[in-house]
Amino acid sequence: MSFRLYLLQRASALVLVPLLAVHLFVIFYATASGLSAASILGRTQGSIGWGLFYGLFVLAAALHGAIGIRNVFAEWAPAHLKTSPVLLAAVLWGTGLVLALLGLRAVYAVVLA
Repeated sequence: MSFRLYLLQRASALVLVPLLAVHLFVIFYATASGLSAASILGRTQGSIGWGLFYGLFVLAAALHGAIGIRNVFAEWAPAHLKTSPVLLAAVLWGTGLVLALLGLRAVYAVVLA
């Protein structure tokens, strides 16, 4: 793995840790308070703050996950495949784009739809 990808994955982890902590806190608070899914969705509809929060969460997770999947592919793929920088880049970008699009679609559905 290149040093740049190493740094990007570590930076995305630094962004994910506080976001994950807030996310888990909100889940525990909501379930302990007995809030229903409909009640939670009612609170998030139209909230730019939650949209930005979860949008950043999705992008950081997509970047972090895509780099991780690329590294797993580079370790486990047959030798003739893992030596191809073009294929490794395709795995990285393909995974990242799919994760980002699916996650951002969910954020849109929860916050803006």
